[in-house]
Amino acid sequence: MIFFILVQTDFDYIIIGAGAAGLMLADAFGSDPYFKDKTVLLIDKDAKKTNDRTWCFWEKSAGDFDKIISKSWNQIQFEGENYKANHEIAPYTYKMLRGLDFYSNYLNRIQTYENITFSQALVTGMVDHKSHVEVTTENGNFRAAQVFNSIFDYKSLYQQTKYPVLQQHFVGWFIKSDKPVFNPEMATFMDFSIPQKGNTRFMYVLPFSETEGLVEYTLFSADTLPEEEYENAIKIYIHEKLNCVQYEITEKERGNIPMTCYNFSAMNSASILHIGVAGGWAKPSTGYTFMSTNRKTKELVIFLKKNKPLSSFSHKDRYWYYDLLLLDILFKDNSKGRHIFESLFKGSSPQLIFKFLDEGTNIREDLHIISSCPKSYFIKALFNRLF
Repeated sequence: MIFFILVQTDFDYIIIGAGAAGLMLADAFGSDPYFKDKTVLLIDKDAKKTNDRTWCFWEKSAGDFDKIISKSWNQIQFEGENYKANHEIAPYTYKMLRGLDFYSNYLNRIQTYENITFSQALVTGMVDHKSHVEVTTENGNFRAAQVFNSIFDYKSLYQQTKYPVLQQHFVGWFIKSDKPVFNPEMATFMDFSIPQKGNTRFMYVLPFSETEGLVEYTLFSADTLPEEEYENAIKIYIHEKLNCVQYEITEKERGNIPMTCYNFSAMNSASILHIGVAGGWAKPSTGYTFMSTNRKTKELVIFLKKNKPLSSFSHKDRYWYYDLLLLDILFKDNSKGRHIFESLFKGSSPQLIFKFLDEGTNIREDLHIISSCPKSYFIKALFNRLF
């Protein structure tokens, strides 16, 4: 899909990747009058016409994406080894957004902006010439004063040892059963009752009706699994936990999100900024990305109006250190995840947990969250980091 024939080669901005970060940023460039005179090229190798992912997030009251969310829940369930609870989460709502609905909505909006061009092409290279950045694609070469890159490569993470690298990896089945098996009013946020096998493993269930839902097998661990291991775990859970024998798989999804406190900003320059997962915008301790990307995009738009080098768009706060300690613990002993999350949900309300994960708590609330977790794990991790 190309909105304009690409005779132009020089732009003010180039955005590489039309995922959540790329489309949110392109929409900001098109809708904000400040950027009306800035020419923007958005490049992606894909036409974005398939539902390749599902994003979920929580927020209070109405939000920016309510018109395109496909389902929401006011209750969540958590289950550990020795603790199980159903929670009302008001004033929060847990919301689900299908990737295809997001792509369609944002691409249609972007098509109405005269200053934005979309090119479906494979990016093959990028060179920072200081005075400008040259981006090479299969459709030709393009230049811009500033480039925003959302293409992520695990290679840079594994070339360093200072920060642990885990992955949130998962396979999900959208199923339709022959009888009621779901409670459509309650999402299963984390079900750790399944075998852990030395890892941090849980099931994640999003019910759409009494007979339809998403069942997802998720791990926070260093290594991925063979395809059949994810699928066998889902089969067992559907049969034994949902008591469902006859069902149809209507769709599948899989994903892999980095969980690390690696300094992504080290890859930035005055003219190149990595965004989205490639910029470290995923929450390191959970892998939640969508709303973090929404917030970061808004911060970036404000930042760009100050005409500062892109390399200065980064900072570390206390939440970064909290995330680092958790990842240190799980990297050293991946089996401790279930105990940590079970203690957290047993000792804190989901509203406070959501607020903490949104990085909106005060110090007193932070201390409450920290005290809910196994203290010895975090004290030892802190000691190891300091010394």
